[in-house]
Amino acid sequence: MKTIAVFCGSSSGSNPAYLEGAKKLGEALAERELTLVYGGASVGLMGAVADSVLENGGKVIGVIPQSLVDKEIAHASLTDLYIVNSMHERKAKMSELSDGFIAMPGGSGTLEEFFEVFTWAQLGYHQKPCGLLNIHDYYTPLLDLLTHMTTEGFMKKAYQSMVISESDPQSLLDRFSHYQAPNLVKWAKDPQPLTKEK
Repeated sequence: MKTIAVFCGSSSGSNPAYLEGAKKLGEALAERELTLVYGGASVGLMGAVADSVLENGGKVIGVIPQSLVDKEIAHASLTDLYIVNSMHERKAKMSELSDGFIAMPGGSGTLEEFFEVFTWAQLGYHQKPCGLLNIHDYYTPLLDLLTHMTTEGFMKKAYQSMVISESDPQSLLDRFSHYQAPNLVKWAKDPQPLTKEK
């Protein structure tokens, strides 16, 4: 892995632990020489994780729609900044640039971004790790929901296990470094290993 996409809030949240967690993730990425790919903003947890990477000598690539540049929230000191025309282009570019995906605490946009790449992983569109940085148990209710989906027959255990969750950035990145995507057929009654034609 060389690049990690981080999805997170454009706000800092109500608990100081979220901001501290963003800073620790930035430190961990820089320490491991992993380039941060993120939404390009200077505000909230987005700005905090980018600043932390830069302050610790790391590289940061931002991807931001022109409409948000016009609102003057683009980060001015990134290693590289891609300006795109839409949110769809932003997500596609971030996916193209990234070797793994982490969701920190955030709102509906963060969840939408994470679930899109997680769904792509289930469909076999990519074999990149998808993880939740579960700061202050923020994502524990979501993890419970994934279990509920599995119990109720809407998600196979094999897919649920593809979501990597840790409360500590270093532990999460350790698991990313050893990740191997399961080779599964999405639409089988029970997920089965893919077989090559002879």
